[in-house]
Amino acid sequence: MHPSSGWRRRRTTRRLWTAVVAALALPLTTLATGTTAAHAAAVQCSVDYKTNDWGSGFTADLTITNRGTDAINGWTLTYDYTGNQTLTNGWNGTWSQSGKTVTSKNASWNGTIAAGAAVTAGAQFTYSGTNTAPASFAVNGTTCAGAHQPPITVLTSPAAGAVYTQGDAVPLAATAAAADSATISKVEFYDDTTLLGTDTSSPYTLSASGLTVGSHSLLAKAYDSLGASAESTPVGITIASGPAVVASPTQLGVQQGKTGIFGVKLSTQPSANVAVSIARTDGNTGLSVTGGSSLTFTPSNWNTAQTVTVTADDSGTGAATFTASASGHAKATVTVTELAASKAYDARFLDLYGKITNPANGYFSPEGIPYHSVETLIVEAPDQGHETTSEAYSYLIWLQAMYGKVTGDWSKFNAAWTTMETYMIPTHADQPTNSFYNASKPATYAPELDTPNEYPAKLDTSVPVGSDPIASELKSAYGTDDVYGMHWLQDVDNTYGYGNEPGKCEAGPTATGPSYINTFQRGAQESVWETVPQPTCDAFKYGGTNGYLDLFTGDSSYAKQWKYTDAPDADARAVQAAYWADIWAKAQGKSGDVSTTVGKAAKMGDYLRYAMYDKYFKKIGNCVGPSTCAAGTGKDASSYLLSWYYAWGGANDTSAGWAWRIGSSHVHGGYQNPLAAYALSSTADLKPKSATGATDWGTSLTRQLEFYRWLQSNEGAIAGGATNSWAGRYATPPTGTPTFYGMYYDQQPVYHDPPSNQWFGFQAWSMERVAEYYQQTGNASAKAILDKWVAWALSKTTINPDGTYQIPSTLQWSGAPDTWNASSPGANSGLHVTVADYTNDVGVAAAYAKTLSYYAAKSGNAQAKTTAKALLDGMWSNYQDSLGIAVPETRADYNRFDDTVYVPSGWSGKMPNGDTVNSSSTFASLRSFYKNDPAWSKIASYLAGGAAPSFTYHRFWAQADIALAMGSYAELLE
Repeated sequence: MHPSSGWRRRRTTRRLWTAVVAALALPLTTLATGTTAAHAAAVQCSVDYKTNDWGSGFTADLTITNRGTDAINGWTLTYDYTGNQTLTNGWNGTWSQSGKTVTSKNASWNGTIAAGAAVTAGAQFTYSGTNTAPASFAVNGTTCAGAHQPPITVLTSPAAGAVYTQGDAVPLAATAAAADSATISKVEFYDDTTLLGTDTSSPYTLSASGLTVGSHSLLAKAYDSLGASAESTPVGITIASGPAVVASPTQLGVQQGKTGIFGVKLSTQPSANVAVSIARTDGNTGLSVTGGSSLTFTPSNWNTAQTVTVTADDSGTGAATFTASASGHAKATVTVTELAASKAYDARFLDLYGKITNPANGYFSPEGIPYHSVETLIVEAPDQGHETTSEAYSYLIWLQAMYGKVTGDWSKFNAAWTTMETYMIPTHADQPTNSFYNASKPATYAPELDTPNEYPAKLDTSVPVGSDPIASELKSAYGTDDVYGMHWLQDVDNTYGYGNEPGKCEAGPTATGPSYINTFQRGAQESVWETVPQPTCDAFKYGGTNGYLDLFTGDSSYAKQWKYTDAPDADARAVQAAYWADIWAKAQGKSGDVSTTVGKAAKMGDYLRYAMYDKYFKKIGNCVGPSTCAAGTGKDASSYLLSWYYAWGGANDTSAGWAWRIGSSHVHGGYQNPLAAYALSSTADLKPKSATGATDWGTSLTRQLEFYRWLQSNEGAIAGGATNSWAGRYATPPTGTPTFYGMYYDQQPVYHDPPSNQWFGFQAWSMERVAEYYQQTGNASAKAILDKWVAWALSKTTINPDGTYQIPSTLQWSGAPDTWNASSPGANSGLHVTVADYTNDVGVAAAYAKTLSYYAAKSGNAQAKTTAKALLDGMWSNYQDSLGIAVPETRADYNRFDDTVYVPSGWSGKMPNGDTVNSSSTFASLRSFYKNDPAWSKIASYLAGGAAPSFTYHRFWAQADIALAMGSYAELLE
């Protein structure tokens, strides 16, 4: 039997990565703050300076890039203002001002800037009069070269959301402006990653013919004479199979007593006048067309939108469909929802929901699967933007639950679950040999090792493993041996080419539809930059002699096999969404509309209990030594907490079948979900069918709240977590390591590059679940945790006069909690957190705002309410674009595209596209498809010594979370 390591990596923010890239060598090389580096004379640097100005003050973000070949060990940045700019405060360094000279010295954790790497620091200033940018900057006394800025590129045609008829030419046009003394050399036009054509002279245009029916994401990319390049924000369009009426937006919220408008035009030029009629065709009769019910389009004005006005009465609520019809044309429909007069934030929800779900905007695959991001070049937990995660599916389900609450239409919620069930839960054909699973011998032990170069890890059949106490009751409850849980990672467009179609292992690059893949497999130090992508069903068609298996586990022989890894926080979020769907549908008298889907969520929660178990079902507590730590004999192997993963697999050969299942010994504070535990233990519609499922979740609810209390720092933030298997191999922890029910405190459970508890997003995500549970029940333990956490978070939040904001990004930890005593919890006076840097990340800000909203709704805390509103208003007013809400991010970590990926000497294989896998492989060499990405030139320029690239990403989870935050505020506080 062959276990899976199941490693999975969380996304990180721009500032977090900047800090990590600079801090990798800190334990040995950090100089004292303010120490001038020995090689100051050899410093080569550039400084990017950006401001956010509101008239009487501003924030300045400065990125220092090391342009030399040696690391900068300790840095001091100096520059001068010409006006009366006065320092208020700063971050990511020690800031001071003398006259007009401003100085920033490195913090203790970011003093090393590796060659080609960058660090970011920032400060806030007041001023009056003019605010002229500094003329020059110096690092350690050496004047830095000016950083050449990439060109500004805007796709001016077609308009976002435009619809064209198949066969008609699509007119593309762009403006491009070069910075400094450069000139524009050419502009390329792309359909996603496919180059459509190039123009070398202004005005930059292209007539694109032959686009296929469906949605298209178009962009322009400009190059300047100095070698810099930049792409525009993508613009989504639709190609229709024939002439069509076009309406935009397709989702609209109108408050009682008010009006709303949408535009109507045609997709193609007619030969004669076309009459278009608009009428309500079903739904809420309180909505009516009061302007533009009859429109005429001529051969000259067919592409100019005409306005339709919809008016809401003074009392009704609910959605209605308005249909725009014309002879010989496909119809267009617009869903208009009447909202209560006070529900401005529900109107915002529908506005953003419309952008997210508009097929032309590029958030979804043709199958309706949410991509990780609209953009393709992005490396985070997924290593390409058109992969997706179970996280994204769970956010889709939650988004559609909120849509049901706002509109009363639950069909989309049910459809979202069906999409997830169809594509992200392996079918029986995908996990064909579960019937051979032996619950008394769940898996064969293999140690987790510290670094990737120590792999493969040898299987050891001599190590005792415990028994699986829930397999038989799950089969009894659901009549199947199959596991009902989401795999965590999917190559939606089959970019890698494994092509794992249902029941067909390694179908290849020509296969259509999504493909299950995996990446992280080699210990805590393996970052995304060091992974070898591999299929979940390994038939030895790709990779080496044994497929990819012998990169990870050592055995005398290898069998073709399938294996899946579940991300428990995503499955728990899907249950959480189903809980709210159940609550909201009942309030509308529509519980029957969601009952079947809610029942499926209960089933998912039943299987999710595998995440509560030690990896090899060993006893929880003081578990030291692979052979001496006792095997579990039942529920004594359960921590009742949500660990980092559970995984299962088996043989491809059904005639010589075997199967295995594992939990995970590592528990992260950010993964807990007390609302899901409450729903699965206490809500009739969500109680699992199994004999002990509801009872287990009841125990889990209490244990999770205790866990938060144990991990709460002196300041209020929640620390990393605990493990039942020190170092992943039941090693002996350092003397004095505190424990929680015998599990050892781990500041950075699961992974170390970057440390797993640095990201503030884990704080916001996790505390939001606590806040929802508190809002629903008034639980005193939850309130006590929130009281302390919210006070800390608010003290670290800045709302600027123009509505922009700064919230924590990277956290640094010191000390440890007290050993847990349930009857008398310690004060954790020795466990501390500091905020290393700050961010305006919109997704994290949305999760944080939701936390504050739920907390304020129950506690009445005025500051929490006003801060939640300020965050939502700030992003709405400052960060909107045609695709949603997003901010630019400087990605200094992208210098790691050239990182070496460890492959043992002598091992050789091929990726499906022919990329070689051997000891010379790098992250980029295993992913040659990136060189065809329109954004690749930014990476190439950076790797050649240019500035760290900037991207504006539209992540699905973040856009959904922003929309959900708007809807939550409307429900709770508006």
